[in-house]
Amino acid sequence: MGAYLMKAKILIAEDDANIRLGLVATLESEGYAVTAAGDGAQAIKLYPQNKYDLVILDVMMPKASGYDVCRELREGGSRTPVVFLTAKGEEIDKVVGLKLGADDYVTKPFGVQELLARVEAVLRRSRTTAAGTDAAALPATFKLGAAQIDRRKFAVLLEGRTAALTARELKLAEVFAGRPGEVLTRDVLLNAVWGVDYFGTTRTLDQHVAQLRKKVERVPDSPVVLITVHGVGYRYEP
Repeated sequence: MGAYLMKAKILIAEDDANIRLGLVATLESEGYAVTAAGDGAQAIKLYPQNKYDLVILDVMMPKASGYDVCRELREGGSRTPVVFLTAKGEEIDKVVGLKLGADDYVTKPFGVQELLARVEAVLRRSRTTAAGTDAAALPATFKLGAAQIDRRKFAVLLEGRTAALTARELKLAEVFAGRPGEVLTRDVLLNAVWGVDYFGTTRTLDQHVAQLRKKVERVPDSPVVLITVHGVGYRYEP
């Protein structure tokens, strides 16, 4: 593990004591500084007390679910990466999480090496994004089709209605706006937005594009701005 990841601070919220203790022991053995919460409400109280680099949330918890915690953080302006722990396999659960701004999922039961790899990958992508200069060089507002994207507010304005953007949706919008008319493969988009060491599937990308379409397309079910190129990827038509 790179030295720049060794002191990363991680907040874990997991109501199962055995899993929670196992996660803490595993992550601390890798050099991470770990704070643990037994439920969502405790996680919400603990979060402002430290500058965390990553938050790991069990989806189903008493007092406040992982979704509730993630929503609270995002509404408070936090862009800290969030990884969900979930035993659920239904796609709708992941869609909800993505809309709230989740960065990745780990499905129970999971292996220690898979968890560590995902944690390191999310932290690396976060650090790379924070250190990057390409996004900083873009104007504060830019057009994506008829929609106006406000990078400072993570918001999109289309025909008088405003919608919030997640960090991933904003990054996707930036990539598309910077390469108009070009067919971008799913791999290119995944590398640009999630990083070259992303462990997920292209389905995650497709779900994010679908959510972005709902905010920048006049008729999301008949897109004319973000066009699907079947078997390849997507193309932005200004």
